[in-house]
Amino acid sequence: MATRRKTSSIAEKPPQGDSRPWPSAATEDPPLAPPKYGVVLAVSTACLLPFFYLLFVRYEIEGELRRSISICAAMSFGGFLVTLRMIPVAARYVLRRNLYGYDINKKGTPQGNVKVPESLGIVIGIVYLVIAILFQHFNFTADSNWLVEYNAALACICFMTLLGFVDDVLDIPWRVKLVLPSFAALPLLMAYAGHTTIIIPKPLVQYVGVPVLDLGWIYKLYMGMLAVFCTNSINIHAGINGLEAGQTVVISAAILIHNVMQIGASSDPEYKQAHAFSIYLVLPLLSTSLALLCYNWFPSSVFVGDTYTYFAGMAMAVVGILGHFSETLLLFFLPQVLNFLYSCPQLFKIIPCPRHRLPRFDPKTGLLTGTKDGTLVNLFLRLFGQCSEKTLCIRLLIFQAFSCLLCFWLRYIFAGWYK
Repeated sequence: MATRRKTSSIAEKPPQGDSRPWPSAATEDPPLAPPKYGVVLAVSTACLLPFFYLLFVRYEIEGELRRSISICAAMSFGGFLVTLRMIPVAARYVLRRNLYGYDINKKGTPQGNVKVPESLGIVIGIVYLVIAILFQHFNFTADSNWLVEYNAALACICFMTLLGFVDDVLDIPWRVKLVLPSFAALPLLMAYAGHTTIIIPKPLVQYVGVPVLDLGWIYKLYMGMLAVFCTNSINIHAGINGLEAGQTVVISAAILIHNVMQIGASSDPEYKQAHAFSIYLVLPLLSTSLALLCYNWFPSSVFVGDTYTYFAGMAMAVVGILGHFSETLLLFFLPQVLNFLYSCPQLFKIIPCPRHRLPRFDPKTGLLTGTKDGTLVNLFLRLFGQCSEKTLCIRLLIFQAFSCLLCFWLRYIFAGWYK
């Protein structure tokens, strides 16, 4: 999380009431710290090893489908390498335009006076879109039924990335932020040609009267609301180094595993294609987010900005919509759902809401203390006591991983009974 400076070509004075030291405008910006390859290697192994095991060992998947997924994985790895090279370059450019911030959770320490480049999510969004567009050449034909929805999904993601970058530069009010994903989701809603039906849970069929219910336009309204929730939920469950990119990595890995399990267990070609479609969009998201995590892990060398949180949220929303597993996606988002519900009194101005709902940092001990603000970050600190920023992020990501495992367990327990 950053205290953001407005883009300006002249030097600024310290904000009124801010007693922290303000770096001199003449000070040369230090280079970025080296990327944390060890952390990302461990995370990527834990995330991708189960996926590739299921894809190549556990399930008998058609050769053509396996080939397409392998090509997407190779291109995504290329995107990982490109992103690693592009982030330091982009960081220099945004610093020149005074698009940087100071880390509030390090205020009072030397690191708290370092200019941290903002909005580096724009690099992730661009690399992701290039990979996804180029992948069409290897997988889709001109008359493919999925091509229209695939491009509509990319249009939504591109639109949301642009709006996120605009928010980083102009600092859009919260009431406007809540509406932005609705506009970004329009290309997908207009191009969506899939079913608008839901399967009624077996215990409720006797009350509804039909096993399958067609919702019509209400289903599209639901899709739009899902896009709004996913984008904003990533954005508000943030504030510590590595949390935004880390939660995206964990959820993306869970989505990949879920998709390959559904492909392996099904014999319906269209159902398999829907989940393969999801894999094609999630693999580059995971790989580029891992590259971002190299620089965003504690201590963060760059800030992801609203550009990344909006981009990641919209990418996962369209994946859940077009892959037809929105219920499972919401279970993967359980920490984000809890954080949103806990935040509602402040978000809707029932109780006062400060600009940054962050924990208090003690520069003497280097520990964070939870405040009364309604966020999962502060709740964890109040429940488990003071800890360092790095430890807090690890705890939150472990909770995210356990939530995804709970989703898989619930699907296994209720399979055949619930639906």
